[in-house]
Amino acid sequence: MAPANQTPESHLLATAAAATTNALAEASTAETRAMLADIGIGLTKAQALAAPKIFQLTHRIGEREVVKLLVLILRAFVDSLRVKEKPDAADLITLADDLARTYTHDSIKDIILALKEARMSGHNFFQALDISTLYKLIADYFEQKARFLEHRHLDQKANGASTQAADVQLLGDAAPRMLESVAQQIPDDHPNAEGLRQKLSITNAKARRGLITPEQAEQQRAEARKATQRKDRPDWKPSPEAQRQMDKRHQQENRKIMDCYRT
Repeated sequence: MAPANQTPESHLLATAAAATTNALAEASTAETRAMLADIGIGLTKAQALAAPKIFQLTHRIGEREVVKLLVLILRAFVDSLRVKEKPDAADLITLADDLARTYTHDSIKDIILALKEARMSGHNFFQALDISTLYKLIADYFEQKARFLEHRHLDQKANGASTQAADVQLLGDAAPRMLESVAQQIPDDHPNAEGLRQKLSITNAKARRGLITPEQAEQQRAEARKATQRKDRPDWKPSPEAQRQMDKRHQQENRKIMDCYRT
């Protein structure tokens, strides 16, 4: 069993690091098989997908250590099967090296899950297990994983489209009310702001009590909105040159006044 301060994964890695590649390929122990079984409890493709990738482990601990870890996993799987003919140590080392180079962007947990599913699926090895059969079992798992990822992508895409449609519908329902509320806001600097607000309040109260029809209420609101519009009068504004002259004259007048007060 793994120590209390170690996870099964870290203990498995420490076990692989403490032995030679040949020793790991020759035979497994009950302890390593129990650790692998512990890691495999409840293991799913989604969890294996989220685990560190083989190329990341290679950068972190080195290529040889990753191969040793794969050798340990393969040996434990082979020893868990009751077959007479099994791959030898050289075959397992070669297969582990090939897996490390082929599935660089998949995780060690993918390999563990592939072997677990092969054992639990009731596959009949006919009292013999060779490297080609073992490699096919793992390749079949990754084909299933590719279909799993494709289906998950399609599901996420469909959910995203439905969520977007719901958001658009919600916005479509809320937009008219939002526009109406904004349109009914009376500017504070409007000359008749208070009167227009009172008119809108009376209109809304009548509409709530059914004293006027919705069409009449909308017409009165439209009249109030129209009354709030204050068109710009460019003919009231001086030209830029005239404005500069006016500013200059005002500054001169201000200086004269200040001089008077100083005197």
